[in-house]
Amino acid sequence: MAQPNASRAIAELEATMQSHLLDRRPSGSVPTPFGLSLAAHAREVLDAARDFQSWVAENHDESQKALSVGASLTIAETLLPVWIAALRERYPDVQVAISVVNSAEVISQVRHGHFHVGFIETPHVPVQLNAHIVQEDELFVVISPHHPWASRQGRISLQELAETALVVREPGSGTFVAQQDHLAGLDVATPAQVLNSIAAVRVAVASGAGPAVMSELAVRDQLANGNLLRVPLEGDKITRPLTAIWSGHRRPPRLAHELITIAKSTGA
Repeated sequence: MAQPNASRAIAELEATMQSHLLDRRPSGSVPTPFGLSLAAHAREVLDAARDFQSWVAENHDESQKALSVGASLTIAETLLPVWIAALRERYPDVQVAISVVNSAEVISQVRHGHFHVGFIETPHVPVQLNAHIVQEDELFVVISPHHPWASRQGRISLQELAETALVVREPGSGTFVAQQDHLAGLDVATPAQVLNSIAAVRVAVASGAGPAVMSELAVRDQLANGNLLRVPLEGDKITRPLTAIWSGHRRPPRLAHELITIAKSTGA
């Protein structure tokens, strides 16, 4: 832009803002504090506009009917089928590819662009990813009906839970991380068993291998039919967020956004 045109544009902007943007000196013009602040905010607006234009360009094609989803085990077994069914009601032709892995692997795959959207159970989400909490999950201490705790009165303490050999999920699972967080600072006993599936943990607990900390979603049926029992715990209940994550633009791809919206409004 030629200097006279630039001067005219700045003058018009100053009139609109009703504030000086430049201090004009013999040696040249220097931005005022307000001018510097205005430029910083304007840069954010322009970046957001470019991000929006890029998102529109990538998602305007209605023929885009493919969605790749990564989900950690509890979500995949108890919630995701309902969410996908609701998505297909809206988009009958959608092709959904689902991968079921633990939360750490979902995060890794989303970070590398292999999933359009991931759903995780760990409370720790890397700052490099976009995230949106869709639901909250409560974790229960569960035992076999034949476990010694089944006949005791009252609640167990966190200290006693920490000192007990538990059946646990593998490191990297959201359940394992949430359990570790809740027992932080305590001397935690060596696990009775370390298993990489929800079904395996349920079977191990029911067979008397030891108590476990499990999602209410994962043991709802077993608690209802008496195959497992819930043990009351002292203090605050153990909860964790169920979180949708994606990489790239702040707004997720169109189909991923639809699935996240469904996840927020639809339970198991």
